[in-house]
Amino acid sequence: MYLERINSPQDLKRLKIDQLTQLAREVRSRIIEVVSSRGGHLASNLGTVELTIALHYCLNMPEDKIIWDVGHQSYAHKILTGRNKDFDSLRQYKGLSGFPNPQESVYDVFITGHSGTAIPLALGLAVSNPKVKIVAVVGDGSLSSGLCFEGLNNAGHLKCNLLVVLNTNELSIAPNAGSLSNYLNKIISLPIYNRFRNAVENLLQTRLPRGKHILKIMDKYREATKSLFVPGILFEELGFRYFGPLDGHNLEGLIRALRNILQLKGPRLLHITTKKGKGYLPAERQPVRFHSASAFDVTTGEARGKSPRIKTYTEVFSQKLVQLAQHNPRIVAITAAMPEGTGLDRFRDAYPDRFFDVGIAESFAVCFAVGLSRGGFKPVVAIYSTFLQRAYDQIIEEVGLQNINMVLAIDRAGIVGEDGVTHQGMFDLAYLRNIPNLIILAPRDASELEQMLEFAVSMHSPIAIRYPKSQLPITKYPLPLNKIQLGRAELLRRGDDAAIVALGSMVIPSLEAAEILRQEGISCSVINARFLKPLDRDLLHRIKRGPIFTVEEGILEGGFGSAVQECLDRPVCRIGLPGEFITHGKRDLLLKMYGLTPEGIAARIRQHLKSY
Repeated sequence: MYLERINSPQDLKRLKIDQLTQLAREVRSRIIEVVSSRGGHLASNLGTVELTIALHYCLNMPEDKIIWDVGHQSYAHKILTGRNKDFDSLRQYKGLSGFPNPQESVYDVFITGHSGTAIPLALGLAVSNPKVKIVAVVGDGSLSSGLCFEGLNNAGHLKCNLLVVLNTNELSIAPNAGSLSNYLNKIISLPIYNRFRNAVENLLQTRLPRGKHILKIMDKYREATKSLFVPGILFEELGFRYFGPLDGHNLEGLIRALRNILQLKGPRLLHITTKKGKGYLPAERQPVRFHSASAFDVTTGEARGKSPRIKTYTEVFSQKLVQLAQHNPRIVAITAAMPEGTGLDRFRDAYPDRFFDVGIAESFAVCFAVGLSRGGFKPVVAIYSTFLQRAYDQIIEEVGLQNINMVLAIDRAGIVGEDGVTHQGMFDLAYLRNIPNLIILAPRDASELEQMLEFAVSMHSPIAIRYPKSQLPITKYPLPLNKIQLGRAELLRRGDDAAIVALGSMVIPSLEAAEILRQEGISCSVINARFLKPLDRDLLHRIKRGPIFTVEEGILEGGFGSAVQECLDRPVCRIGLPGEFITHGKRDLLLKMYGLTPEGIAARIRQHLKSY
């Protein structure tokens, strides 16, 4: 077992190259072992094992730096940088993060959980530290991000020392690695070739008349010839030296190429091709399913501990949207590289001509939807709350300002759990409520989500519906099914001692909290707000007796409770999430920690009433 000896990249360098292949197998086994019991991003990490080993073998870490884009492909990096002993705690509360985290290790430079950031971050480091080797590792999906292209454009312009490793797999932008390509790149990455090229350039520029003119002709000839064989002319035109594509699972070839390329100056791009899920057959066959996997049986690949099937908010949204689209041909659906995660895969299969996956380009998704709306369609844009942050300017300038007829379906709102600080969808209520013309709703359960989506499609305004990453709530209390009306809340329970005004996912827990308090002799009204914007001012102003409590699964600063307090101009006790970045852990555990369970809500109300 070689892995047991590896506590740092320095230990890795003591192994011979032929021993690294066995190490790669051990690293894969370790990743599969932990993810199968803890859940996590499997397919992408299995695909980058050899690349990670090769980078650490050739770089001088931690002085040299690797920036991962997105950081969910960094499991092998964690294992090889002294965290193997703690790897069983992956994505668990107080355990290792599923993404790079500088608080965990000096080998992690940034927290990278959103795609497209690696090249700009690495470029800043390269400009600041010209003598240090800086490497940005990006996937082909990242190339759809405008931020990634902005980084490439500026890196080529600044001419600083930066290596970008482009890893393509399912969405390969070039032919697979072959013998001709490998041979060409072996030649152009050799030190002797580059010394000869530099010497010729120096001779032409300084010693011969019209040398610079001759050099330009030679460069044009070289580029034209190279473009016939190597699919990297785009990057060459952006100012990069392009190498590839190489087989990303050939350790010896990767190390040989990296050793040569790392000695070169200026912007360089190494293109490798890998297989998602490499080394684990179920993940190779189903890379989308094993992109972010729940716990599974290693032998069969089947999910572990299946409980009675309860639908999620995402599934209800998906089914209802398809149903509405059957009767309304103007409905189109847009997502940013997350058709399965947002449930739009069902819409894609039913109406492929009305479905658009724009890649990792949330700003573009919203802008594109605005154009579709003006063209007569009814766009429904489904994006995770944490990723919708990237389209904030477009929601203000294109959607709100122009009062565009469209729907934002905000999935993963509130606590998301194990993905942690980069993915918690806790800011949307606060960052959306100040945008003029935007209507904001949140459903209490499945039937209300269906009603809200139907309502949103019927309106001619910009509307946002936010719902959590969770199964649907089950309640023993019969609930009315009142028709959705603009800006109207519903009174679910009458009481004299206090009033609880809850939004979305916190309505059912608030009802259960009221029942706990009723058994203690405390009578509480419970109001399902339904709308953050516009609020039901009439109903709120009719609350005359007792204190008012608001409950929301979002940050308190500027959120739902703040809106209610501003509306009433009287003290309101706000229950929600603090204005801090919330760590990773199971959703139920984190909700309990922050008092957003029936017991926690009841305790907060009980405590407040004692001093009221």
